Amino acid sequence: MQLQLHGAVQNTTGSMHLITVNGHRVLLECGLYQGHRKEAFEKNRNIPFDPKSVDCCVLSHAHIDHSGNLPSLVKSQYDGPIVSTPPTRGLCEIMLADSAYLQVQDVEYVNKKRIRQGKNPFEPLYTPDDVGPALSAFEPLDYEENRELVPGVELTFHDAGHILGSALVELRVTENGATRRLLFTGDMGREDMPILKDPVVVEEVDLLITESTYGNRTHPGSQDVKEILAELCTQVARNEARLIIPAFSVGRTQQIIYFLNELYTIDRIGDVPVFVDSPLSTRATAVHEKHPECYDEETADLLRSGNDPFRFPHLTYTQDVEESKKLNHMQGPAVIISASGMCEGGRVLHHLAHSVEDERNVILIVGYQARHTLGRRLVEGVETVKIFGDEYELRAQVKAVNALSAHADHDELMHYFTAMGPEVEAAVVVHGENDAVTQLAADLEDLGAGHVIQPEEGQPYEL
Repeated sequence: MQLQLHGAVQNTTGSMHLITVNGHRVLLECGLYQGHRKEAFEKNRNIPFDPKSVDCCVLSHAHIDHSGNLPSLVKSQYDGPIVSTPPTRGLCEIMLADSAYLQVQDVEYVNKKRIRQGKNPFEPLYTPDDVGPALSAFEPLDYEENRELVPGVELTFHDAGHILGSALVELRVTENGATRRLLFTGDMGREDMPILKDPVVVEEVDLLITESTYGNRTHPGSQDVKEILAELCTQVARNEARLIIPAFSVGRTQQIIYFLNELYTIDRIGDVPVFVDSPLSTRATAVHEKHPECYDEETADLLRSGNDPFRFPHLTYTQDVEESKKLNHMQGPAVIISASGMCEGGRVLHHLAHSVEDERNVILIVGYQARHTLGRRLVEGVETVKIFGDEYELRAQVKAVNALSAHADHDELMHYFTAMGPEVEAAVVVHGENDAVTQLAADLEDLGAGHVIQPEEGQPYEL
């Protein structure tokens, strides 16, 4: 069995892992690379293998850094199935459509400058017309059901607890008369987080491919997040200011709403208006409401008691662009939750442009910020930021919390790997920056892994 990693190597974006076994090829993920515009432009347009040679694609979850280049894959004449859980397919329906819209919008913006400079215009990576064929290729598979992907490779999904529908991908690979169990974590979720069930422990794994986003860090407790939200809501109410929360539309937004609902119920945030200003977040929340089978017992109990965790008084889901624009000119206080989570696109950029220069306002960063993103620069506390090509002085308070991360931290990953049972023959550490990869790789060796690989992009590895 041969493994080649074509993304999420020494970084946390563009997951794409190709397995060759028994003369067949299985692709794990097909994500968008997100980073410097020029580098992302090149990487996303040049799939580093022949899509027609791939027999099957397996998708662990719907986040764009794992699913976002599926339309390009199908557009490049891949004609096999895309296997995912049903909720992942439901989320991809809205997320890939949104990604296609942003691809077109982004290219239109860039082309205005290129045409003025006498340069040839770019074509978008893909358009809304390319999304339909990709969605048609989806073949849903429920958790704990089995499916043969290609001769000698059988798939089972287990709940990963990361976002709605996320899966730990178990492949039972029979090669040369021997069967081994490979586990690909996708993005590993966490125990005792709101809304979703805890990750399922898959025992007696022979080969492991694991993410390492927080492979060298630990998260604070979730109770801290509620206290921070309560304090910041009180602060912006007192100052008649804005609390801007850039948040991923899937997972993070729903977690924040869940906590704000709890705080409202116990009268900790008063009547501060809360706005979810992201069409994608609104549609993603609707998908969550269609899949209560994924909820943990606490959330299920809330629903049975008649308390919808995604709706409470003073919470408004904006409906159109005009409502979004009005938020930028309304008198505070207000809490505005808007995408994208790394501040690289979407409506949150408009809210930041209208808020960063006022020292009364607060920007709350609630998720991982990749290198070279605007969100990362905000966390680093730079003096000026560039938004839509214009420079703004950063005077607003910036606060970052990681307790809402949907990724398992170092201790949670090690707890999971210990619970898996006997030591793995080989472990491949992906989806993390250098320090995180190195730390987690060393700890897996200490745990007894036979061979730990810190891979190079495109390098073939025999497992």
